[in-house]
Amino acid sequence: MSALFLRAGALCGALSGLLIALPALVEAFTGETATTSLLLAIAPAFALPLLTALHRRQGPVGGRFGDVAHVVNLVGLGLFGGAAYAANLVLFYFDEDTTKATLTGPTIPALLGSAAVFALGCALFGAAMVRGRMFPRVPSWGYAVVVPLFAFLTGLPDSPLTSALHIAVGGILLWLSAALGRLPRDTARAEAVPERVNTV
Repeated sequence: MSALFLRAGALCGALSGLLIALPALVEAFTGETATTSLLLAIAPAFALPLLTALHRRQGPVGGRFGDVAHVVNLVGLGLFGGAAYAANLVLFYFDEDTTKATLTGPTIPALLGSAAVFALGCALFGAAMVRGRMFPRVPSWGYAVVVPLFAFLTGLPDSPLTSALHIAVGGILLWLSAALGRLPRDTARAEAVPERVNTV
């Protein structure tokens, strides 16, 4: 497995976590702005490489359950990311009447379905990380429990609760990214020890 791939996934994950947590921290004092909405809209895209890198690092430890969880989580993240993109970069600029007129027909059920698939995928993949024990338990449990809540509660009006939830999710992604980024260095050090011993 390429250490460069793992580092790239960790970097993307850290960026995703920052793009979720920092705008939420700002919005807690200023409310939603065009800039914070833009950052939140693109954050899910950077979580995709992190998710794949986490899954590849677990490898056989995750087993078939991990493979299924990864696929469901990828599909859910794609759907939820698209919904977040539309909400933050399209609906944000509509007035209330236009927004209500837009959210008709199958739109609301489709958005709820996207959130449901995303929540299920996060719960499954978080459970796979907890079972695999390759990553710290706290962010693994957080991914399994907190991130699914995030899928549904982010649709609520802005409040200290939604800001805190964004910050918590950003923190979970940053923690997992840091753990993933340390693994290539630890592996390289472990592989270097026998080489030094053999040269003595």
